Amino acid sequence: MEIAEKIAEFVSSVNYQNLSEKVIHEAKRRIIDAIAVARGALNSPPHLVNKNVVTYFLGSVPLLFGGNATPDFAAFYNTFLIRYLDFNDTYLSKEPLHPSDMIGAFLSLGSLFNLEGKDVIEAVAIGYEVGVKLCDATSLRKKGFDHVTFLQVGAAAGLAKMLKLDEKSTVNAISLTLVPNIALRETRSGELSMWKAGAAADASRKAVFGALLAKFGMTSPSKPFSGRLGFVNVVAKDFDSTVFNRLEDDGILKTSLKKYPVEYHAEAVVEAGKSFNVNVDDIIKIEVETYEAAKTIIADEEKWNPTNKETADHSLPYILAYTLIKKDFWLDAYDKEMIFNEKIRNLMKKITVIEDEKYTSIYPKELPVKVTIYTTKGKDTIEVRNPRGYYNNPMTDAEVEEKYLRLKGRKEELNILWNMEELKVKEIVSSIKGS
Repeated sequence: MEIAEKIAEFVSSVNYQNLSEKVIHEAKRRIIDAIAVARGALNSPPHLVNKNVVTYFLGSVPLLFGGNATPDFAAFYNTFLIRYLDFNDTYLSKEPLHPSDMIGAFLSLGSLFNLEGKDVIEAVAIGYEVGVKLCDATSLRKKGFDHVTFLQVGAAAGLAKMLKLDEKSTVNAISLTLVPNIALRETRSGELSMWKAGAAADASRKAVFGALLAKFGMTSPSKPFSGRLGFVNVVAKDFDSTVFNRLEDDGILKTSLKKYPVEYHAEAVVEAGKSFNVNVDDIIKIEVETYEAAKTIIADEEKWNPTNKETADHSLPYILAYTLIKKDFWLDAYDKEMIFNEKIRNLMKKITVIEDEKYTSIYPKELPVKVTIYTTKGKDTIEVRNPRGYYNNPMTDAEVEEKYLRLKGRKEELNILWNMEELKVKEIVSSIKGS
């Protein structure tokens, strides 16, 4: 059976009334977290670009923190804010994903069609489940393709539910989103650019466009996954379709939040770095042992010379050196004077990163990192197995709220978001103000 058809059957079977309280509550936590990190990106350089571009996409859909745009550009605009800081949630499997990127699309069409908060929660449960299963089925990054290819499929599934599409139209929404839009991994290769966040925003935009086309009758290739020239045969011959034999609505419970604004494989690095009590002037060398994905993604050659925020938040040596010196890690770590700070750069040169095959074998059940610091006075080793926020070491609601408030959110907004079920999405979006 075509994977898109299985997804369509699943979409039609889900309804808000049958979602568990745990899933509903977790969906709210992800929406709160997504809006929190979006606010933190309001002064980012790419957001200033988008504020200029939005004038060419004038429409009636409200944007986060003010303004209006067309539905597709609203999804792009909202998602860019959510993704830019690299501070939203994560799923780690054969392929990684930041599933809350799709919330930007859900807020857009939820506002356009005057839907309620519970419709967004329902879409989140669906989108996360589909995204998680896709990541369990195959790796994209090892083939040269980008994870947002899966993001847009999850988003299309959630949007199909919001638009009350029948199963045939849901297949069309998925196909119209996937077939024309296979994203390349070059987005995350070497020195990174603004498009690191833009790729997710574009995937969100394409899902909205595909879902709207499907709603009004646009047909599509009927076998986007299994067709002769479909996704499986062209991109991922190792695609494990059996993971779709058991689609449920609790995939969100396997995903993880971030406590620190770094690429997820560096969360444990920050925790380890904060735990050391060492005079950095006494450091001779630092050895970091970790798993393959962490070494490949955040410790490749270019990561020893970050020149912008996009590369610095994917640089294990920068993140560790900064943490050891500052004893914390927050958004000010990406100020230009910090990225080029001579003391940080000198300490980075003393860091080596090694893959530990034992760690690789247990990833992603655990995210182990071992940091050993050699000083003029001896050596000290700290190991972190699972950082705070990982699905098996979750942040509390109080910690989620603390993050929201530290990113300049307002307490009255939290009250709205925790009780969003019966509120109109347009009212929710319009109630979220900028700093």
